[in-house]
Amino acid sequence: MESSMKFSCKLLVLMITGILLASLPACSTQQKADLHMMPLDKLPAEVQSAPVTVQEAYQFASANPDIMKDIPCYCGCGNIGHTSNYSCYVSSTDGNGNITFDNHALGCSICVDITQDVMRMSREGKSPQDARIYIDAAYSKYGPSNIP
Repeated sequence: MESSMKFSCKLLVLMITGILLASLPACSTQQKADLHMMPLDKLPAEVQSAPVTVQEAYQFASANPDIMKDIPCYCGCGNIGHTSNYSCYVSSTDGNGNITFDNHALGCSICVDITQDVMRMSREGKSPQDARIYIDAAYSKYGPSNIP
């Protein structure tokens, strides 16, 4: 009887442990990275009232020129002088760091999708070079790259 009670207690502890472990989020060997984002209130009013995915794309692109100037766009915007996915969001930056925003990405889902993919890959811990390889492979079907 005592042996049966010990077995029941051990079984109960194992079941509770299993339930607790099953309720925990899955562990990942890759650490998720926080993204550097421009505060929304620093963006133009038309961006602030855009869909969230567009807002996030503007926030990320404008805060990460070092990454986004090396990411091409495939929407055909090279014809209007854009030289990277970054230029779909930012027209220029003056010597004081003041940004003049481009409104092109407000109406272009390809630009935003490319930026969202770079954001996702950055969160996953992928390098900007990995993101570039993925973007080239996934979006080249839409047209030529705007990076010469």
